[in-house]
Amino acid sequence: MKEVNFEIVKTNGINVRVASMGEGPLVIFCHGWPESWYSYRHQLPAVASAGYKAVAFDVRGYGESDKPHAIEEYTILNMVADVLGIIKALGYKNAITVGHDWGGPIALNTAALHPEIITATGTLSVPYTSRGPMPTLDLWKQIYKDRFFYQLYFQKEGVAEAEFESDLQRALRLTYTNSDGRGMARGIEKSQSGLNPQKGPDATFLEGMEEFEELPDWLTQKDIDYFVSQFEISGLRGPLNRYRAQNIDWDELSHLPSTISQPAFFITGTLDPVNFFVPSEQSLVKRIESNYENLLLVEELEGIGHWTQQEAPEEVNTFILSFLERL
Repeated sequence: MKEVNFEIVKTNGINVRVASMGEGPLVIFCHGWPESWYSYRHQLPAVASAGYKAVAFDVRGYGESDKPHAIEEYTILNMVADVLGIIKALGYKNAITVGHDWGGPIALNTAALHPEIITATGTLSVPYTSRGPMPTLDLWKQIYKDRFFYQLYFQKEGVAEAEFESDLQRALRLTYTNSDGRGMARGIEKSQSGLNPQKGPDATFLEGMEEFEELPDWLTQKDIDYFVSQFEISGLRGPLNRYRAQNIDWDELSHLPSTISQPAFFITGTLDPVNFFVPSEQSLVKRIESNYENLLLVEELEGIGHWTQQEAPEEVNTFILSFLERL
């Protein structure tokens, strides 16, 4: 992407790589796992063309950003501080945050804890939730006591790293193609036919995933090669440490507000696996509306899986620009 400007900025005691386009009010895009600034390759030019400075960065532990070793370096509070430092380093006093997957809690918690700096916020896939009644990892252990759950599998240091890093190309391809709309639809079909039994607690992350012969329309081999190149730099420890730091978050976030006060949006796919983490008769959208005071835009994209802004870039761009125009 020739028009993207890359720079390294100092924030919160680390160096972070920032990709930016355009000039104007600052919009910061926060990516999730296992991704990169590149996950917003379709959003940067669209938002920049609308008169904003569109910025996506490699979250700590990823790509060309610094990669602290300790688990406690990957708490939400550290990542919030990273975003605040980027805003300051770029010469701004305010910003709008947008996030996807783990980038969602980064964007949302920055807004919740610093409403004087974050003027609006929105997320894809993962909505705002306040601090739960118990530490997150303890909750997952209760819900998935006798079943495989990837976040619990990630807890033992070095195990998931080894599985992914032994063949990054295959691991990322399977991860992306089994959680998008096509992959989720296929998984649901197999489950309903009894061909996809629930994995046991001792399974591995990639075990049982389908090897599709062709890539989906939203993902090219060039895209996969770029993501692979970034994890060849970073490895998986830093990205996985975000999952391992969740109980520390619970201890540190007792002051987290119960609602987001700023103007906000939420976009999800009807086949996003996040919708199925906690069984409920209500849709994810219905479950989260009370967590926002000013939810201006809510959209469910039919047939879209987890990689929202990559699977449906034109629709997502239209909704984001519509949201920005309403501010």
